[in-house]
Amino acid sequence: MLQKNTTAPAERTQAALQTDAFVPHMRQVVRCESSLQELNLMWRLIESSAKMNCPQEAQALLPMMAATRAGFEQLEQDLVQSMVAQAVTGVTAGLASQAQHIIDTLVRNLYERTADVGFLATDAVLCRFVSGLDADAAPIRQRLQAYRSKYTVYEEILLLDREGQVLAGTREMDAARSRQCNDEFVARALQSQSYVQVFGASDVQPDRRSALIYAQRMLNPVTGQPAGVLCLCFDFDGEMQGIWSQRHAAAAQGAQEAESSIALLLDEQGCVLASSDVHWIGVGSRVSPHQPGAGALQIHGGRTYLVQAALAAAYQGYPGPRGWRAQLMVPLDLAFGERAQSGLQGLDAGVAQGLLAHAQKFCPPLHAIHSAADTIRRVVWNGQVMTAGKQSESSRLQAVLEQIGETGARTNEVFTQSIASLYGTVLATSLSDNRLLTGLLVDLLDRNLYERANDCRWWALTPQLPALLESLEAGDAADEQRTQVCDLLTAIHDLYTVYRQIVVYDRRGRIVAVSLRDPAGPDGRPQVLIGRHIEPDSLSRVLDLQGAQSYCVSPWRHCALHDDAEPTYVYHAAIRARHGAVLGGIGLVFHAQREFQSMLQGVLGAQTGAAISRQVAYLNRDGLVMSSSTASWPPGYRMALPADMLALEPGQSAARAMVHEGQYCVVAVTAGSGYREFKRSDGYREEVLAVAVQAFGPVQDDALAAVWRRNTRVQAAQPQHQGREMATFFVGRSVLAVDAACVLEAQSAAAIAPVSAGRLPHCVGTLARHDQGEVAGYVWVFDLGGLLYGQPVARTQQSQVLVLQHAGLKLGVLVSDLQGVARFAPQQLLPAPALAHAAGQLVDRLIKANGGDLLIQCLDVAALVQRLQAPAAESVAY
Repeated sequence: MLQKNTTAPAERTQAALQTDAFVPHMRQVVRCESSLQELNLMWRLIESSAKMNCPQEAQALLPMMAATRAGFEQLEQDLVQSMVAQAVTGVTAGLASQAQHIIDTLVRNLYERTADVGFLATDAVLCRFVSGLDADAAPIRQRLQAYRSKYTVYEEILLLDREGQVLAGTREMDAARSRQCNDEFVARALQSQSYVQVFGASDVQPDRRSALIYAQRMLNPVTGQPAGVLCLCFDFDGEMQGIWSQRHAAAAQGAQEAESSIALLLDEQGCVLASSDVHWIGVGSRVSPHQPGAGALQIHGGRTYLVQAALAAAYQGYPGPRGWRAQLMVPLDLAFGERAQSGLQGLDAGVAQGLLAHAQKFCPPLHAIHSAADTIRRVVWNGQVMTAGKQSESSRLQAVLEQIGETGARTNEVFTQSIASLYGTVLATSLSDNRLLTGLLVDLLDRNLYERANDCRWWALTPQLPALLESLEAGDAADEQRTQVCDLLTAIHDLYTVYRQIVVYDRRGRIVAVSLRDPAGPDGRPQVLIGRHIEPDSLSRVLDLQGAQSYCVSPWRHCALHDDAEPTYVYHAAIRARHGAVLGGIGLVFHAQREFQSMLQGVLGAQTGAAISRQVAYLNRDGLVMSSSTASWPPGYRMALPADMLALEPGQSAARAMVHEGQYCVVAVTAGSGYREFKRSDGYREEVLAVAVQAFGPVQDDALAAVWRRNTRVQAAQPQHQGREMATFFVGRSVLAVDAACVLEAQSAAAIAPVSAGRLPHCVGTLARHDQGEVAGYVWVFDLGGLLYGQPVARTQQSQVLVLQHAGLKLGVLVSDLQGVARFAPQQLLPAPALAHAAGQLVDRLIKANGGDLLIQCLDVAALVQRLQAPAAESVAY
C-alpha cells in the first residue's frame, strides 16, 4: 500500500539481509539490477580510460566522473533494496488483508449464531415440547424446518433431552429418534446460563469430521428448570466454501495473489480446520501458526513461503472460537509475478507524475531514490557543460566525451525505467489493498443485512404476536397481553442489538407493541410510538407479501418512527393468522448509522499499516453517501466518481489512481453481490457500493508540463564535432538554450536561500557557490519564468538553478528542469523575429531541433545580464 515507512532499524537490517533470498524470484528487480550494474561498469571504464589515455585533458572531468560513480554505487544498492522491500511489503500486506478479511467475516457470522441460539432456546412452542408438555413432534419438526429455511446458515437444528436423546430435528423423524448424543457439551449446556460453543467430532453429526455447534439449555415453562438442549449445527463447510469462492472470484478478476496463495483456517495448535485447496494443504494437516511480528518467511513441506496470519478482532464482545486464525501462504517462487508490478499500466501520465511529487508521504524510499537520480542527472549535466568546447583539444578526450554523452543518456533511461518499476510496485500494492478493503466492506454489509431479512420473517411466526393482533381485532385484548408482547420484543432486542426499534402493527399500520418503549427524541422528550402508523407504502407491500418466506425492506430513507434525520432500512414481514390471512406485520428498524460506522471504522482499524488519510463509505448507485468514516461525506452527500465505477456489476471491483476532490488519490469501489440467497434469489434488490479513497496530496499544476519535459529529448547534430554547443533546459513547457560556455554549473533549486533582494524584480533569493567544499561566494537567483513569460516557475523537486556568467558578472536563473548539452549545426540556428523598438532582446535565436519538430529558444546571456544588471546595481548601492 502507499504508506509511510515505519520499519524499525532492526527490521530494516533484517530486510537487507534477506534481499539475496528474494531477488532471484523478482524478474523485474533482476533486470533492473543488471542494467544498473552495467551502467556502473560503464562509468568505471570511462573514468579509467580518461585517467590512462588523457589524464591532463580530462583533469576537470575526473571529479564529476568520481561523483557519478559514487552516486551510482549507493543508488544501485538503495534502489534494489527498496524494490525488494516494496515488493515484499506489497505481497505481505495483501496476504495480511486477506487473512483479516477471512477471520473477521467468519467471526461476525458466528456472532449472529450466539444471538440465534439464545433466542430460539426460549421459543415457547419448542420449550413446551422439550418439557413434555406437548407430545406431537410433527408440528415441532415443521417449526424447526421453517426456521432453517430462513436461516440457511444452519445445516441442522436439533432438540435434545437431558440425557442427550434427540427428540426432534430438521431431518426425518425416524432417523432423528434413533440418535443419541453422548458428547460432554450437553452436560455443560444444561449447567450454563449462556450458550456453549463446540467444534470437533460429535455424535450430533456423526457423518461430519468436525461440527461447529451452538448449544443452549431450554427451560421448562412451568418449573423453570433445564428440560433439554437446543443445538444449532452451523454449516461450517458451506460457509468456508463460500469464503473460498470469493477468492476464486477475485482470481477471475485478475487478483494474482488469490491464484498463487493458499488460505487456511487454523486452530490454536496449528491444525488446519479449513483449506482453500485441500490438494495443496489438506484439512487436518499441521502448519506452524504465524505469530505477530515474526518474519514473513516460513518453510513448510520443503518449500519456502511468505506467510501472514490474522486473529479475529472481537465483534460486539464476541471473540470467536479460541485461538482460531486465518493464515495465508504463498510460495516464494510464485509471490512476485509480473502483474504485481503493473500499478502504472493505464494510469494517466499527469496523475502518475503528480502523485510521484508526493512520494515523501507514501513511500520515503521512492522519494529518496528519485532525488538521488535527479542529483546524478545534474552531475552528468554539469559534466557535459564542463566539457563544452573541448572536443577539438584531443582525439582521445573526444572519445571520452562521446562516451560520457552516450552513457549519460543511457543513465537517464535506466533511472526512468527503474523508478517506474519501483513506483509501479508501490502503487499496485495500494490499488490491491484498497480493492480488498472495499470487498470486505460489502461482504460484511451483505452478511449483516442477510441476518436482518431472516430475523423479521422468523419473529413474525412467534405465537404471541398473532394472538395479540387477533385479540385487538376482536376488541378483547388486555393491557397485560400487550405488555407481555412488549416484554417479548424487548427480550429479543436485548439479544439482537443492531436494531433501533422493533414494532408490531395491525393491518391498518397502527403500531400496537414496541421493544423500546417511549424512546427519547432529539429534544430529549419521550417519543410515544404506540398508536402511530408506519409508512403507507411499507404497509401496502406487507399486505401483499406471499407466504412466510417473503419479506420486504423500506427504501433507504428517514424512518417515520424516529424524529431524527438518520436514514435507515426497516425490515418488514407479515404476521398471519393460522389460515394465512395477514393480521399485520413486524418492522425491524435497523440501527444503520451505528452499524455502518462499526463496519467502516472496524475495517479501517484493522488496516494497521494504512495511511491515515484513507476514508471509506457506503454508497448507492447514484453515488449518494449512505454512511462514511468522515464528516466531509455526510449521508446524502454525492461523491463525484466515474460513471463506470458506479455502474460496476454485482461482485465486481475497480481501483485506480485518479484526481478526486482536488487530491491525488487511490480510489477503489466494489459492488455488493448479496450473500447466500439474500439479494440473489429471494427477489430483493438494493445494490450498495463500498468505496475507499486514499489521498496523498493536492493536485500539482506543473504535473502535465513535467510529463512533457520527461518525454522530450533534444537530438544533437551529426556529426557531433561540428557546430555550436548549447546547454538546454526547460521553463514550463518551453525548451530554452544558452551558450554552454556561459554556464558555470547547475544546482538544485532547494539550495536557494530566500533572502530579500529589495527592489530586484523577479529575484527569489541567493545561491551559495562552493569550491572544494567551502563557500566561494553567492549569486542572486532570478525566476526565469516570471521574467520571460510573466508566469513564475512552479517549484518542484526537479527545479534547478543555472549559474551563468558574462563579463565577470555571475547570476542564477531558476528553471523547471535540465535537458542536456547538445551541438547544433549552423544551419539549425535562425535569427529570432525582432520586436519593434525592442532593445536588448532576450531571445535572439531559434534552433530547429529534432528534424524541425522542436523549436528551441536561445537566450542572449549578455542581454539577460544587462537587463538585470541595472536593478542589481541599484540594490547593491542602496
